Amino acid sequence: MSSETIFDKIINGEVPADIVYEDDISIAFKDVNPQAPIHILIIPKKPIATINDITEDDRELVGHLYVVAGRIAVQHGFAKDGYRTVMNCNQDGGQSVFHIHLHLLAGTTMGWPPFANNKPKAG
Repeated sequence: MSSETIFDKIINGEVPADIVYEDDISIAFKDVNPQAPIHILIIPKKPIATINDITEDDRELVGHLYVVAGRIAVQHGFAKDGYRTVMNCNQDGGQSVFHIHLHLLAGTTMGWPPFANNKPKAG
């Protein structure tokens, strides 16, 4: 398996985080570099490096992350206004910590597409 990430250290209590939700299989905390007024990361406690590493056995776990996102949205009062969930995969997908994590973004109107000014890579 890959080396320990900052998320492993948060799960193990070695690094402090502003935790907003925790259960036996997942934990959610405020992003230290928020990209929206509300930016929460929801992660499984099981280390899975990328979306490419999710297996059939992880189906319920990954679905659980979205259930948690919905619960947090309701509990924090932004479910009706709306929010965005995003999971990035690998470097070109914007992933910087190689432990899957669901971004929960809210508190502002989101545009689409999110990166309209980016040009595709040549090749």
